[in-house]
Amino acid sequence: MSAIYTFDVFSTLDGYGNHTGDWGGYWGKQGPEFLEHRFAQYSEEQRLVFGAATFRDNLEMAAAFPGAFEEAGSWITQLRNLPATVVSNTLEGPVDWPDATIATGGAVEVITRLKQESDVPLRSHGSVALNRALLAAGLVDRIQVTVIPVITGKTGATRIFDGVPDFDLALLESRTLDGNLQELIYQPTLHN
Repeated sequence: MSAIYTFDVFSTLDGYGNHTGDWGGYWGKQGPEFLEHRFAQYSEEQRLVFGAATFRDNLEMAAAFPGAFEEAGSWITQLRNLPATVVSNTLEGPVDWPDATIATGGAVEVITRLKQESDVPLRSHGSVALNRALLAAGLVDRIQVTVIPVITGKTGATRIFDGVPDFDLALLESRTLDGNLQELIYQPTLHN
């Protein structure tokens, strides 16, 4: 049986996964319900999957803000303490991450193997380039999008789904957090 792979991403209403403005983390829209929900999701048994660039970003953030990655009750702390596979042909270990394994090779090859071998679900938070390739290869079973209620036409960076094939999406779950964030979980099917 193949492990379920979830692409977990934050997105502005206009489809950006990041910004160059002064919005701050989560575009300043996080609240206690959102943070508690994320903590619960990242407390579940699972294996994280990172692309090299996102993993390097997380390493830099952990070094710059160590308290954020060690705070009790934080989903970021949970994220850091989960076993992780980093797909990279350029990154070399050891890395300052508790349970990270570097897997060399192509993303499709690595994730195909990992889906077959893993006895726990797989989750990738961010890693947009990696997940674009995995979507195109049909390896993403769930897309979890947390819609941030902002439009970042001037400061938006990293359009999440640019360049991927067309997909039909079946809504599996939805919830509103803190009265303004939407979490949507879809099952993607390649559109013919």
